[in-house]
Amino acid sequence: MLKWLNQVNLDDKDIAGGKNASLGEMIQNINKLGIRVPDGFIVTTSGYLDFLDYNDLQERIAEIVDGLDYRDHIQTKRSGLKIRSLIQDGEFPKELEIQILDYYNKLSQKYNSEMLDVAVRSSATAEDLPDASFAGQQETFLNVRGQKHLLLSIKNCFASLYTDRVIAYRKKVGYDTKKVTISVGIQKMVRSDLGSAGVAFSLDPDSGFTDAIFINGSLGLGESVVGGTITPDEFILYKQNLRHGYDPILEKKLGDKHTKLAYGNNPSRPIIEVKTTQEQRDTFCMSDDKLEELGRWVVVLEEYYSERHNKPTPVDVEWAVDGLDGELYIVQTRPETVISRKQGNVYREYSIVHGGEKLISGVAVGEKVNCGKVKIIYSLEDRDGTEGEDFFQEGDILVTDITTPDWENLMQKAGGIITNKGGRVCHASIIAREFGIPTIVGTGNATEVLKNHQNVTISCCQGDIGYVYDGFIGYNYQETNLDNLKETKTKLMLNVANPSHAFKNSMLPHQGVGLLRLEFIINNFVKVHPNALIAYDEGRLKDESLSQYISSLTKGFRNGEDYYITMIQRGVSRIAAAFYPHRVIVRFSDFKSNEYKSLRGGEIFEPDEENPMIGWRGCSRYYSNDFEQAFGYECRAIKNVRKLMCLDNVIVMLPFCRTVDEVVKVQDTMRKYGLIRGENDLHIYLMCEIPSNVILGEEFANYVDGFSIGSNDLTQLTLGLDRDSGLVSHLFDERNPAVKKMISMIIEICKRRGKKIGICGQAPSDYPEFARFLVEEGIDSISLIPDSLIRTKMEIKKVEDRM
Repeated sequence: MLKWLNQVNLDDKDIAGGKNASLGEMIQNINKLGIRVPDGFIVTTSGYLDFLDYNDLQERIAEIVDGLDYRDHIQTKRSGLKIRSLIQDGEFPKELEIQILDYYNKLSQKYNSEMLDVAVRSSATAEDLPDASFAGQQETFLNVRGQKHLLLSIKNCFASLYTDRVIAYRKKVGYDTKKVTISVGIQKMVRSDLGSAGVAFSLDPDSGFTDAIFINGSLGLGESVVGGTITPDEFILYKQNLRHGYDPILEKKLGDKHTKLAYGNNPSRPIIEVKTTQEQRDTFCMSDDKLEELGRWVVVLEEYYSERHNKPTPVDVEWAVDGLDGELYIVQTRPETVISRKQGNVYREYSIVHGGEKLISGVAVGEKVNCGKVKIIYSLEDRDGTEGEDFFQEGDILVTDITTPDWENLMQKAGGIITNKGGRVCHASIIAREFGIPTIVGTGNATEVLKNHQNVTISCCQGDIGYVYDGFIGYNYQETNLDNLKETKTKLMLNVANPSHAFKNSMLPHQGVGLLRLEFIINNFVKVHPNALIAYDEGRLKDESLSQYISSLTKGFRNGEDYYITMIQRGVSRIAAAFYPHRVIVRFSDFKSNEYKSLRGGEIFEPDEENPMIGWRGCSRYYSNDFEQAFGYECRAIKNVRKLMCLDNVIVMLPFCRTVDEVVKVQDTMRKYGLIRGENDLHIYLMCEIPSNVILGEEFANYVDGFSIGSNDLTQLTLGLDRDSGLVSHLFDERNPAVKKMISMIIEICKRRGKKIGICGQAPSDYPEFARFLVEEGIDSISLIPDSLIRTKMEIKKVEDRM
């Protein structure tokens, strides 16, 4: 009826349950895996059945469960309460009780303690299976000390096999409740109340991208992360770099760790919530060294479990850092069972047709959009003046502070879920992914901003940030079976700006990224003018409010320079990792002065220009005294991506280069900051967007490895138009014969000189006849926005088949 954890493994799920079997598997192979797992013992399913038989509960429970309608919330609640009371009122067979206490004493002695603090974890036989997501359905009790509280916690774990949500969940997915049994694990507590804890996935939980590790963590016990009581710190690591010893960190986001879970002094309240200090909230819960150690362990565990199951097996890992010894521990590993169960190679893309008033935002879970009526519910007892299930209708938008597993029966009916608290792997997020419900967590104050019965649209299709719009706004989605798409001879690449979309976009049938604009990363992630950061670092920034703003932005960084370089590096590296080994062409910043002026601090450092479109932009900035240092930061960020992160698929592109002399000057400047054409196979491309780039194409070709046609600027400068002017907008057309002649000329030059030539403008997406023209002229690649890739691919295939 009892076994030590090292006496069970994955073949023993019938006696240990999925969770304990996995713990035993890790402990048996701990030297091979090179990880740390706290020791413990289990009460087997035989012990649970012996307890039921001793208290004559088997048939009584079966009678209560038979005929239960899981959709009837009230009936389920009453039945669950009755069964749990029967179990909690039961007594242990004497022999079982003696064995439990004997094992507990031996475990305490192993760790030199009279009464060891332990975690008591449920482990059902229908939990953590590769084909069903039962994780987290049963209870865990932390900081359990002493014989009395240990026995009580074990009984409560037995009882948790019949919580309302578990009864309903098993009924819904078709598991026979009468055949499900439970084991209970008793494991030494890791003192993460003095350290940190959280969860890690060996794939991106939203897109399913398999070469990333996604980590959420916070200070204190890990239940605050899974429970969603805080917005956790978020990290993304790149597996390839973990395997080969390069910098693996693609993303670090500081959460709102306003509280943490810690030990309580009263045995009746073993866990308490305490406020964190401002310094703790402003510091990541995990050092980079510990982060990389965890990442390496997750890779090892995924590889081991994949080998053990004889198929790719992504894993979901719970981790903890002990605040006393400073060591990292794995306290749980299970197969990831939501993303990895998705079938078929179908790509669904949602988009907002027209916007509306944004009411609130938070962390987006999934990528769907839906409309519905707000129902604010603070507890499951809320009825909004109605009885029964009528208080929440199918398709309503559930708005609440936080969800717990008790809510699952209700959540399955929701058209969307919005919570004040939580992160990407909290309970609401996990359930949302499992049932395909668009969800926004961590909004902060959704229950205050939104009104009951208000019509809203919940959008998760705009990146990491989800938005709630007032009213029902228009949206579309397109679904494509990627297996049915035929390959084209013309390379089709993607224009990618937002790193948050990179993992999902990489699932498209692409051949790399033809345009990555640094402006998006600077505008949305850096958020401040680079010269303001330089002035701040040098102590000559006189604007006090701007200094305070920069101070808040750069917390956790050495200075403004480190902040600027790191933010660009992370944005570029996330996209480069998503598309590796395909080429990612990064265009250096091409803000116009009016656009730079819109950044914080920009009004101090930018000139007033009558026509910024043809003013101080592109290459003319890079070697100027007023901007060279900022350009140097961009160069160093790219160098870090290529060298420190070993993402050498990144190449660079020079925008708006007016003269051949400028190409030389810019490359001399790049050399000063460590970027040298040809070194480590660094290619330099030129945006072909000025008539001089075509007219002197032969001369420009001596200094670059390829060209990318920017059809918007080439059209405006060939036709003498200001594309920002509505007065002449009717004349703007990339299909104009003069523009097409320019394009034909540069393609011919590139073919003759052996240079690559592509286009990254919008015209091929908008005009099928323009795409046909490009293919017929022999262009090497066309770079498109993701929304139009599949449609354009099919059109180009038709053209190629006719040629």
